[in-house]
Amino acid sequence: MPEETLHPAWSQQFTPEAIKSLTVDGPLARLTPEWAWGDSTGKGIRVAVVDSGVEYDHPALDDCVHGGVIVEYDTKAEDNHRIKPDNKPGDVSGHGTACAGIIHSIAPDAEIYSVRVLGRNMAGRAIQFAAGLDWAIENDMQVVNLSLSTSLEEYFGLFHDLADQAYFKNINLVSAVNNIPEPSYPSLYSSVISVAAHEGHDPFTYYYNPNPPVEFGAPGIDVKVAWNRKQYLVCTGNSFAAPHMAGITALIRAKHPDLTPFQIKTVLLACAANTHRQGK
Repeated sequence: MPEETLHPAWSQQFTPEAIKSLTVDGPLARLTPEWAWGDSTGKGIRVAVVDSGVEYDHPALDDCVHGGVIVEYDTKAEDNHRIKPDNKPGDVSGHGTACAGIIHSIAPDAEIYSVRVLGRNMAGRAIQFAAGLDWAIENDMQVVNLSLSTSLEEYFGLFHDLADQAYFKNINLVSAVNNIPEPSYPSLYSSVISVAAHEGHDPFTYYYNPNPPVEFGAPGIDVKVAWNRKQYLVCTGNSFAAPHMAGITALIRAKHPDLTPFQIKTVLLACAANTHRQGK
């Protein structure tokens, strides 16, 4: 059973006690889950999954996959990468399909696009990752799930610039934080929605963390997920928490298309289980 190394500190941060200083009696109390995403299906929202690919015909995905691209490392190409279309995407490891399946289970009418930047062993170069994110931004995705990161400091500036570009194009980047306690990008940037794993299986029960850089905790421990080759597995890791928040973000964007990334993050804060008195 694939399992990511989970830093236990993450799952201890999203408790009711940790949020006592944040009142629920002010204006934010008016932002309820029902207002935020009630009756929304994510219809019309384009979600890019930058990962190992997405198995387009997996039974868990119905017909939600609308195409994608493969980003390959190539030292002979401009900027050391090349991008080719992937109209009927596949998944070389299963990780991307797991993320797409979670998003689809929450926002069933959102359009999923596969951006393959990782190989069979879940390895890939930072330049591929950056190029995949750039493709998502240039092709007007509205939500981008990033259940991967880089710890290479030389790419701090490049990913920061891409995160800013997404922010100002009204694109929500949802990024899993590193599973080990070391800096990684783009999850540390304030413009992204950073997510770590928490216990529980209700997809709409997530928590706000008052001690950034990680901002939200969502289900990511012993989660049943779709995998490649039409499989299903039970997995653990921050990677599987991020798509929960990406799915909810897609619901909010579909219902409230005029909200900016900053406003959507505020809505997520207001509707978290430990900040909203009524929970889901």
